Amino acid sequence: MAYSEDMAEIMRSDLGMEPGLTEKKMFGGLCFLFHGNMVCGVTKDGAMYRPGKDREAEALAAGAQPLSFTGRPMGGMVELDAGSFEDANLRATLTEFSLVNAASLPPK
Repeated sequence: MAYSEDMAEIMRSDLGMEPGLTEKKMFGGLCFLFHGNMVCGVTKDGAMYRPGKDREAEALAAGAQPLSFTGRPMGGMVELDAGSFEDANLRATLTEFSLVNAASLPPK
């Protein structure tokens, strides 16, 4: 398995049963989408969130790292390693930022 199913279950719980949420296997992991726009996901090494460029600095200040699985930072996206993922408050903050960002985008 390319990602932790335990982490995916935690992320499902963090997201709740929001209408419009779907799951899709992407990037060797599992992504959660809101009306087709990426919110967050689990990877083999941790988790990624899409707070958007407007809240990226806040997400980094809260304890996330820039997402750089391509070798270069990807603007508007952050990541948590497996240890940081254990922080429920940090996950809640990033989940909120990411859901608000996805809701601000036109449905796909």
